[in-house]
Amino acid sequence: MKVAVQFIAMGVIWGASFLFMKVGLEGVSFGQVVWARLVFGAITLGIIAVATRSRLPREPIVWLHFLVVAITYCVVPYLLFAWAEQYVSSSLASIYNAVTPITTAILATLAFRVERLNRDQALGVAVGIVGVVIVVGPWQIAALTGSLWGQLACLGAVTCYGFSFGYIRRFISHRDMPATTVAVMNIGVAAVIMVALTPFVAWGPVTFSWPVLLSLLALGALGTGVVYIWNMNVLRAWGPTATSGVTYVTPVVGVALGILVLQESLSWNEPVGAVVVLLGILLTQQRVRVLTRRAVAEAPIAVAPAASGATKATDAPTPADSSTPTTQVGSVNRPE
Repeated sequence: MKVAVQFIAMGVIWGASFLFMKVGLEGVSFGQVVWARLVFGAITLGIIAVATRSRLPREPIVWLHFLVVAITYCVVPYLLFAWAEQYVSSSLASIYNAVTPITTAILATLAFRVERLNRDQALGVAVGIVGVVIVVGPWQIAALTGSLWGQLACLGAVTCYGFSFGYIRRFISHRDMPATTVAVMNIGVAAVIMVALTPFVAWGPVTFSWPVLLSLLALGALGTGVVYIWNMNVLRAWGPTATSGVTYVTPVVGVALGILVLQESLSWNEPVGAVVVLLGILLTQQRVRVLTRRAVAEAPIAVAPAASGATKATDAPTPADSSTPTTQVGSVNRPE
């Protein structure tokens, strides 16, 4: 029962991350949203690491790998999503976040060669791409508007997630590190980078209100902090396949909150495209089979928030916002 509650909480928090970003933008810049998210998340995970006596890795090469992951899994995609939400709805951003398993499958196979797609998985990638095209709605684009650039920024963010999961699978997931350590390294290094970039991306006036402040705290402490630990607990209890089911929960929560709380609206093509994307994910993760019925099921390919983790039983970061989530090698959960 406790694990089920944590699973539901993961989907709700990661799905709500897009709402938190949208509300945060009412009082601070997109760079300040990301700054607050990573700093609050790092502080939260740091407290958990101290309480659990987690140790950081000593090998310099491991720190270098986490530097790459921090940039491609947190700093860049978080900035892209936060910037995009100045021009697109939180609902639409949450739909694009669900594309992460598709970009992960493509990059894990083509760029890092850590996965081999069978025919159903390749079909899933193709279906997912069709779904993205439907969401974008090229037939209604008359000019390079802010909305289009915002959607392209969302696609850039999930492409970063896909790259990160392939990189994690190739260089980090085989190392024996607790999930808490992986999460602290991932978010902690990213927070240090954002602090160093403060004069360039996070310096400027702020207009705080209780909704803005609480949204930033929730986005950081929960969506980029505590949820990583919940993800680890669910992963250990249910395994990667069941845990990756959060991928289907987050866009539903994100769209529902955007409509109910922010009174956002969707064009017909956006939910239709989202359904097509989810069908592509089902095929890519081999939850549905059409061409390879007798093939032995393999673990799903990476995903997670933000909210954008941990991987495998050996633990590697997972997505989120999340708006990101924690990653597990060969499984796909999250982010934002």
